[in-house]
Amino acid sequence: MADLITGNQNQATAVDDTASSRSKKLRSRHITMITLGGIIGASLFVGSGNVVRSVGPAAVVSYLIGGLLVFLVMRMLGEMAAARPAIGSFMEYARAGLGEWAGYLVGWLYWYYWLGVIAFETVVGGSTLHGWFPAVPQWAFSVALLLFFTATNLFSARSFGEIEYWLAGIKVATIVVFLAVGTLFAFGLWPKAHFAIPNLWTHGGFTPNGWWPVLSGVAIVVCSYFGTEIAVMAAAESDDPAKGIRKAVTAVIWRILLFFVGAVLLIATVVPWNELPDPDKEGPFAHAFTLFGLPGAGLVMSAVVLTAACSVLNSGLYSAGRMFSALAEQGLAPRLVARKGKSGAPTVAVLTSTVGGFVAVVVNFLAPDAGILDFILNSAGIVALFVYAFITFTQLRTRNRMTPEERARLKLRMWFHPWLGILAVTAIVVIIVVMLVTDDKARTQVYTSVLSLVVIAVFWPLVRRSLHRRKTSEAAPAPAGQES
Repeated sequence: MADLITGNQNQATAVDDTASSRSKKLRSRHITMITLGGIIGASLFVGSGNVVRSVGPAAVVSYLIGGLLVFLVMRMLGEMAAARPAIGSFMEYARAGLGEWAGYLVGWLYWYYWLGVIAFETVVGGSTLHGWFPAVPQWAFSVALLLFFTATNLFSARSFGEIEYWLAGIKVATIVVFLAVGTLFAFGLWPKAHFAIPNLWTHGGFTPNGWWPVLSGVAIVVCSYFGTEIAVMAAAESDDPAKGIRKAVTAVIWRILLFFVGAVLLIATVVPWNELPDPDKEGPFAHAFTLFGLPGAGLVMSAVVLTAACSVLNSGLYSAGRMFSALAEQGLAPRLVARKGKSGAPTVAVLTSTVGGFVAVVVNFLAPDAGILDFILNSAGIVALFVYAFITFTQLRTRNRMTPEERARLKLRMWFHPWLGILAVTAIVVIIVVMLVTDDKARTQVYTSVLSLVVIAVFWPLVRRSLHRRKTSEAAPAPAGQES
């Protein structure tokens, strides 16, 4: 009887532990919003205005081409992730498919990219709040935001996902309203509106500056889609990783295309491209909402931009923390970084990833014109393209090494293998070449991003030696008398 009672108690404990574990995992709704939240930021609400002003109405083509490239890369990543869900995601796949060196490079590049994003969004969020409450120093707001979102990431994956769900929800709601009202306005069905569709071709044509700016525009916008891969990382911490990954890849990407391409198309329609204000003074969304006659458009969009900054900051800490922890678990970063808290969150990795934010706050306060923040952003400028290239090469190599039986068991497949993969690689190379011949700013991003890659590569021999010692130590037989 005692054994039976003890067995029942152990079974009950196991059930409780399982329930507790599930309560900390992400759900499908979290994964969807995490993906949208990771990419819908200032690049859309503000930066899209610069693209339309330089390219013209054909900016929608730039966003469409960039979106299709990301769609192909996400499909390839989804194929690998659905077969083998992993929190380290493409870093783990690159390590297994191409070698330890590939996992090391892509993992550290990805972490460095989000370090720059965290720094930028921390400053932007603090600046926005300071504009509302000038009596409080900007640095104080920045530090408060960074501490708050660090805490949410340390608590559990579910707490991060829940906050991101609502933050991203505000942005999505804003875009949905913009798409609905903007469509009515464009067709002259909104009060005081007129038929605005001809704006797409009556102000110098659909491509007023020619097709070259359309191609150079792709180089700019493709990086604004970076963040979709967060869905695959987050799905690995969901109740059903394989199902979550398939849904993220097949459903989320078309929503992103709808939001980005649809929003840019409406911006170019309701406002002549050559009449858009400087985004530094008024963003395209705020300008359009003012035309719609919606009250408090400027204040509302300022709040949305703040929400966007907070959302991307939140997602950035999640992505950077998970990737850094995964690197440490594979011996590609210091072991200490792999330590997790009771909630399962990578405590040390998340805390380390906040360094960029605190450095940015200090630099922005002490030397706002030093250009250090600009260097960080530029040096991570085309890291997205490097990551996409690694994902593509990894999928091509992994699929080619599969047996017919393994290919038959794939739950999600990349279409027309290997041709679409080759097309994606070619597109990435073309984009980098276009950036090199476009202008000084684009060239600076390429050169500084390559510099970041070189600096990370320089340390690979040291990491490889440490990794070899670690594997040798783990493989060595235990001394006599210490066997279990």
